[in-house]
Order: sequence, then C-alpha cells, then structure tokens
Amino acid sequence: MTTRLSLFDSPMFLGFDHFEDTFNRIRKSTSEGYPPYNIEQIGDNGLRITLAVAGFSMDDLDVEIEKNQLTIRGSQEDDEERMYLHRGIAARQFQRSFVLADGMEILGASMDNGLLHIDMQREEPESNAQKIEIRDHSVNGKVKAIDVEKSDE
Repeated sequence: MTTRLSLFDSPMFLGFDHFEDTFNRIRKSTSEGYPPYNIEQIGDNGLRITLAVAGFSMDDLDVEIEKNQLTIRGSQEDDEERMYLHRGIAARQFQRSFVLADGMEILGASMDNGLLHIDMQREEPESNAQKIEIRDHSVNGKVKAIDVEKSDE
C-alpha cells in the first residue's frame, strides 16, 4: 500500500481532490518565461492579462478556455525567402496558461501595438445555502428498520 501526502488529506476537505491537479498545472506553467505578461486589476471584479506578442498577428494567436484553464498559443511561419545577416527576433512558438478561479468569465480579447489584452470579470456567485431536513428514524427510543430492496441484476 502506498501512502501519498497531500495538502487536502484532511477529512475536513471533502471533495477537494481536483485542487491537487490544479496546483500541479500551475506549478508546470510557472516555469515558462516567454512571452512576458502583466496582470492588472480593472475595477472591483475585473482583471486584464496583457501579453507582449510583438511580431505576431491576430491570425498567429489562439486563445481558448477549457476547464477553468485559459491557454494562449502563438505560432509563426518562418519566411524561407528571407536571408538574415543577423537574426535576433526569432519566429518562436509559445503557449502560456493561466488557471482561473470558478466564476471568472472571459469578456474578450483584443490586440493593440503588439500587446494582446484579455479582459475577464469575476461573477458574484448566488447564495446556494439550503436547509437540510433531519428525519426521525426512531419510535419510542427504538430504531426503525429500513427496508432495502435488492434487485436481481
């Protein structure tokens, strides 16, 4: 038997297993250094991620969100007809990922002077508090038997 220690091994954290996967994705994506980016607070509930993507056109970029992970990819085609005497600006591909909290909604993306802006907003969740009924299964201090039907499958 293998025992694995985890931040969420406590019995107080029921159903939080998926957070460990999220932390692993974050750890893998933080080692990326290109392209540089900023994250700005816009208003009370808004955020803007800005990536420096000089040399990329809108057709070279792909922005998608899946399972609370925002992924930005960029790829450029190398122009074979050009002969460079010095090449300091590489046509390199990149992928940058951000894990978003539940309730974050992407409002849109735009390009301006070599900067890709992605605007998002945190939606305030509705309260889902509910009252749980407590049923009495005892009669005169004795516990009633509960009938369980078995199916012949």
